[in-house]
Amino acid sequence: MSRQKFTLGRVVATPGALEMLLELGVLPHDLLRRHQSGDWGDLCDEDKQANEAALVEGSRLLSAYCFLEKKIWVITEADRSSTCILLPSEY
Repeated sequence: MSRQKFTLGRVVATPGALEMLLELGVLPHDLLRRHQSGDWGDLCDEDKQANEAALVEGSRLLSAYCFLEKKIWVITEADRSSTCILLPSEY
């Protein structure tokens, strides 16, 4: 089991993201587990390094997961009060 690197706070999701996850058969919980364990998904190395620094500095965390050429973001706020699952177009 993966170790949780930070708290998620209140978890919310946009209707568009929930609809896409349902269409893809992906459970939101699975994305949250990956995000919280430091599996940042389909980010470039620079963004992954920024997330690793954010764990120490207390900055915002972003993960991106691609499924069938569709992308879902998971963003945890800097103060770790909330995490949102959303589509990039909804940012």
